[in-house]
Amino acid sequence: MANPAQIRAARSLIGMSQTEIAQAAGVSVSTLKRAEGTIHPPASADSVAAIRAALEATGVEFIPENGGGPGVRLKK
Repeated sequence: MANPAQIRAARSLIGMSQTEIAQAAGVSVSTLKRAEGTIHPPASADSVAAIRAALEATGVEFIPENGGGPGVRLKK
């Protein structure tokens, strides 16, 4: 699972708009905004998984909680 801050950071890291990521994930922009934590209610787990997969397809790697907090980075 990805948290809202990771999704926002990942999108920023690759420089894609909310519209572009939403289209790639097959979700609406409002669903992406819910996944990013900017509107409520939160996005469903299935929507977050689709958004995460779309971001991973661009080369983003989600880093799990490891004592320093979760994060994102580009794959080498």
